[in-house]
Amino acid sequence: MLSHTDLKKGVEFILDKEPYEVLEFSFLVKGRGSSTVQAKIKNLITGAILSRTFHPGEGFEETEIEKIKAKFLYSHRERYFFSEIQNPSKRFDLSPKQIGAQAKFLKPNQIIEAIVFDGKIINVILPIKIQLRVTEAPPGLKGDRAQAGTKMAILETGAQIPVPLFVEQDDTIEINTETEEYVRRIE
Repeated sequence: MLSHTDLKKGVEFILDKEPYEVLEFSFLVKGRGSSTVQAKIKNLITGAILSRTFHPGEGFEETEIEKIKAKFLYSHRERYFFSEIQNPSKRFDLSPKQIGAQAKFLKPNQIIEAIVFDGKIINVILPIKIQLRVTEAPPGLKGDRAQAGTKMAILETGAQIPVPLFVEQDDTIEINTETEEYVRRIE
């Protein structure tokens, strides 16, 4: 059993019979020693992110989450289809709402982790850093250089992200899927 003080980043727990993961947390100490935890939590089934305050005396059950390797196959009619690595005949699909913003970085044959809860695959996790090819990038224009220049580039998955001016079409770049930001160009 977890208490409100055990809720740290990355901790997975059951709330209202559904699995959640703590994304951010902070302790709030009130007068006379009473402390609460302000947390941003993510529902692992629906992908919904909530802000919630937890008080002393609240208890939570730890989740029994299993992670397995899976491969992204394709997307069709607002569904994303995957197969298990160990057993390619076992396929499953998820909605864009479940996967969330990271769906724009999925490319065919990409290896990801699938989250299994109560024997059912409920969501997927992309690697934190992935490499994608730039399909469109306007030429970098010189201008006000008081700040580093950026331009919008379109990646092979269709995602658009700001990149430095030196990135060109057909370059391979590394992306952080959590922050959705450019990391570096791959030589």
